Amino acid sequence: MNYSSVIQGFAIGPHHLDNGLVLAPMAGITDRPFRHLCRQLGAGLAVAEMVTSDTSLWHTKKSQKRLPHADDSLPISIQIAGSDPIQMAHAALANVNLGAQIIDINMGCPAKKVLKKAAGSALLRQPALVKDILTAVVAAVDVPVTLKIRTGWSADERNGVDIAKIAQDAGIQTLAVHGRTRACGFKGEVEYDTIAAIKQAIEIPVLANGDICTAQDAAKVLAHTQADGLMFGRAAQGNPWLFEQVLHYLEHGSELEAPLPSQIWQVLEQHLLGLYALYGDLMGPRIARKHVGWYLKPDLEQRKAFNQLPSQELQLAFLKAHFQHSSLRAA
Repeated sequence: MNYSSVIQGFAIGPHHLDNGLVLAPMAGITDRPFRHLCRQLGAGLAVAEMVTSDTSLWHTKKSQKRLPHADDSLPISIQIAGSDPIQMAHAALANVNLGAQIIDINMGCPAKKVLKKAAGSALLRQPALVKDILTAVVAAVDVPVTLKIRTGWSADERNGVDIAKIAQDAGIQTLAVHGRTRACGFKGEVEYDTIAAIKQAIEIPVLANGDICTAQDAAKVLAHTQADGLMFGRAAQGNPWLFEQVLHYLEHGSELEAPLPSQIWQVLEQHLLGLYALYGDLMGPRIARKHVGWYLKPDLEQRKAFNQLPSQELQLAFLKAHFQHSSLRAA
């Protein structure tokens, strides 16, 4: 297969991506420090966390940190979620006025609190409403609009191809597709046939998403779907090196060596300092526990010990010692 669109990137409106590897928006995870890190380590685009289309709720500390900021990696892409076309259009414009350069629409989230508001993947059951939302948002802003969907609501209602055609006709410029239905949540095998069918049915760039955890996975999914790029979600948690590993494999056909303990510490230290700066002395160390848990996933005892540490200084000292010890063992 020719991986040129993945290796060399493609355009979303006026923005040419360095490559076709994209960090998926994940609430509570893809904050600015993590997005910066993934961009440094090879991601062509990192989409900000989902925000509600109800702008009256944007005054909260959580929302304020998720909205576009001047120090974001360019291009700034932010995802909105909702079910009212007028409200979604208003939220899109408000984000653009704050500095967003790409608006991404969520029609893939399977979370119950999102579905209760008839948003996220619940919209896939209402193609007419999908059309109204997409048309309203595209008309409201002068920046490109992208969309993330699933293959359908359930195995019996797998209408991803129809939704993709609606999206293209409405002016959506890139489509990301998670290879599960809403009913699947994040369980069970990912089904890539529908993504392949969507790629054949439309002309805009298509990103394949779902359980792409290694460079070899990436090559297999690209070969199966012929997608223009890939979107990575949970596989990037604690593993921001995934982007450069995939890019190297697609370009050279060989795998990069796994990062050394010293290299992991260097990246993790940068990640933690970013979290502390963004969230402050109290919340910074608390939020760091979640991220560090992914970096230390195989080492349950070290994770438990780290979670007891209340301050930035103790956390940094603990991890520095941990990775120095790991380096000595690897030598």
